[in-house]
Amino acid sequence: MERFKSLSEIKNAFANGSTDLEKLVDFYLNRIEEKKHLNAFLEVWADEAKLSAKKIQQKINDGTAGKLAGMVIGIKDNICYKGHKVSASSKILSNFTSLYSATAVEKLLAEDAIIIGRLNCDEFAMGSSNENSAFGNVLNDVDNSRVPGGSSGGAAVAVQANLCLAALGSDTGGSVRQPAALTGTFGLKPTYGRISRWGLIAYASSFDIIGPITQSIEDSKLLLEVMAGKDEYDATSSSNKNIEYSKQVSENKKFRFAVIKEAIELDGINSEVKSATEDLIEQLKKDGHLVEMVSVPELSAMIPVYYTLTTAEASSNLSRFTGMHYGYRTKNGKDLESTIRKSRSEGFGAEVKRRIMLGTFVLSVGYYDAYYTKAQKVRRLVANRTAKIFEQYDFILSPTSPSTAFKIGEKSNDPMAMYLADIFCVHANIAGIPALSFPFANDSNNLPIGMQLMANHFEESKLLSMVENIRPIL
Repeated sequence: MERFKSLSEIKNAFANGSTDLEKLVDFYLNRIEEKKHLNAFLEVWADEAKLSAKKIQQKINDGTAGKLAGMVIGIKDNICYKGHKVSASSKILSNFTSLYSATAVEKLLAEDAIIIGRLNCDEFAMGSSNENSAFGNVLNDVDNSRVPGGSSGGAAVAVQANLCLAALGSDTGGSVRQPAALTGTFGLKPTYGRISRWGLIAYASSFDIIGPITQSIEDSKLLLEVMAGKDEYDATSSSNKNIEYSKQVSENKKFRFAVIKEAIELDGINSEVKSATEDLIEQLKKDGHLVEMVSVPELSAMIPVYYTLTTAEASSNLSRFTGMHYGYRTKNGKDLESTIRKSRSEGFGAEVKRRIMLGTFVLSVGYYDAYYTKAQKVRRLVANRTAKIFEQYDFILSPTSPSTAFKIGEKSNDPMAMYLADIFCVHANIAGIPALSFPFANDSNNLPIGMQLMANHFEESKLLSMVENIRPIL
């Protein structure tokens, strides 16, 4: 079967009789088995997917199917689906079955999408390489010795390796965009609140957002359209008017692009990533767009701000995992205190424990003002600086990641080097704005290079339409 890159291609194949939904699901199931060494899926719901395919195929025949009929999707293992296991790729949630579905999942199912399984990720979405999962590394399909990025590494590889048409990830500081860049896929982080967080296992609640990873902008538009909207279960979800993104036509106009000077001049940026960024700048200029350098001196502070605030929120959010109500419980506890302490020590992985301890420290008496309060002030400075930029420009352009996919284990013993992999991504989460990573070029090792565009709040339509017009040089 040919590789389908969008739902519209699949629907055309249905229409001309070259395949049907049941055959398509069987194809993806066979691909998952063939590529199981990538470790992208933690669990495949094969029987359920086949049954859904049969029912939805009948709807397609009757002309009553939803707008996502034909789309086979995988979901990151921190997104809840009622009656199915969800673990955030952590031992502490082993064998936990969700009691409800995320609002985003319910919306996909209502439009007849098929969810084929749950996808591996860094534990509790904490990581940039998918090496922190309790269930083993995910491998990059281009080069199995390299990481796929994180934390939504399984989601990105599932789309990259054609194990499903699209996937849902979560993005706290680049966890959709960075793996998309390293796997040659499209990764969208919507405006904070555009998609409900209800049913997303929290890492850092003021940063987290669900986002799609796709093989086409067309499907990014469609999935955002389906999932966006106000949700009574999520007070942070936006009541901003939803848009039919899939019907938006690319605007034939000239835009103004700001390129962050400090990003291009960053020590340690890969030379081929820098060269690809310069190629894109020249392409945009030739197409008649205005492209100018802007200074964002706060760039160097964004990683410390991000990790100060997100670890503080993680310390609070993950305090609920005690081993007392659900999930992993130690067999070595002698009383209540030792049971909780040992359950958490044994159940959480090293990176999660590192971040919980850091977050607890920055919230502690005597250090709260020195770290947490100061980080909140810098977050406001970043938001203000970003708002000023958007007074003069339509988009902010940068590479998605300072490097292409690095070797497994290359940065495992250097947390700071690992954290810097997200240096260009955390900006959008700190400011709460939408951002999109798209494949633009390949390096000399044939590894994907992703570029990132950021837009002002709730300007996803303009962002998606612009990227449709950018010509990759893959």
